[in-house]
Amino acid sequence: MRVIFTGGGTGGHIYPIMAIIEQLKQRGLVTDEDILFVGTAQGLEAKIVPAAGVNFKTIEVQGFSSKKLLSNLTTINKFVKAVKQAKQIIGDFKPDVVVGTGGYVSGATVYAAAKLGIPTMIHESNSVVGVANKFLGHYVDKICYTFDDAAKQFTEKKKLVKTGNPRSQQVLNLSSTRFDLQDKWRLNEKIPTVLIFGGSRGALAINRVMLQSLTKLKQKPYQLIWVTGNYYYQEISEKLAGVDYGNRIKIVPYVKDMPALLPKVTCVVARSGATSIAEFTALGVPAILIPSPNVTHNHQMKNALDLERAGAATVIAESDVNTNNFISSIDHILLDHKYADEMSTASKKLGIPDASDQVINVMKEIAK
Repeated sequence: MRVIFTGGGTGGHIYPIMAIIEQLKQRGLVTDEDILFVGTAQGLEAKIVPAAGVNFKTIEVQGFSSKKLLSNLTTINKFVKAVKQAKQIIGDFKPDVVVGTGGYVSGATVYAAAKLGIPTMIHESNSVVGVANKFLGHYVDKICYTFDDAAKQFTEKKKLVKTGNPRSQQVLNLSSTRFDLQDKWRLNEKIPTVLIFGGSRGALAINRVMLQSLTKLKQKPYQLIWVTGNYYYQEISEKLAGVDYGNRIKIVPYVKDMPALLPKVTCVVARSGATSIAEFTALGVPAILIPSPNVTHNHQMKNALDLERAGAATVIAESDVNTNNFISSIDHILLDHKYADEMSTASKKLGIPDASDQVINVMKEIAK
């Protein structure tokens, strides 16, 4: 099976594709030559995809602006040209199926494929459907989704297939990797542990409340792993120079083996991007979610509220977070084992452990 994948701009559009590619290879359904990723030269995909050894081509697109209306004329012109570019790439590669996950590059590429009569599908990983996927829903053969709220936003109900986020299955496969808290950071694996992180760069709001809460957290009967993010680590290290915060709090810039670490922790404090939620629910990790407000259509808040309604998470708006609700939320989970177990059970019910395989089954179905 020959496949073109397309998506870009954010990790939430890229990581599900990388998970599907990995599973396709593990199942022997494709070789490296059978896969092509179409993205943009400026997006995050331009770094992640080639580094993973996946064939990569680019087209030029740009998003619509609600402020600079005249620039939208350029956007439309670029979209038309991008569709022509995509048709050329598709014609050269001759895929059996084209899969998009969102972003304007996905809009142009999947639309081009549909117009050429190539089997097409999209995957929506967030609870709020993006502009590109809403547009493509009218043209594709199948629409895969993760959150039930997303399904309500598509009018083409017969095309819908709930598959979950492919990152879930990938994380489950990686979670068996050995990660010893004692060897790594001299932490006791029998003590409740909270993992606090805001992504690879870090999250200013989470780091700020951690700095304010450190004195009180030091006195707690549990332990903390605080992942500051590479961007903030130096600044935080300088602020805490000479500060005694005990041996139960470990501060690190980045954790490479996050899927292996997650099964070792009692709960996480994090943002609520689609990829992170896929990881937490795959493993049933209770979560305290502080959604980023700086995302399209506030989709992180809506992702988080879906988990909270299911009993799998506690949500604190970034504008509301303070030392008191931050610490009390952690206390509630780490000091109440029954509550933590109930959250874990609720979280696992949301996860779909074979999400990649389910997406692949849809791909095989329409490719026929």
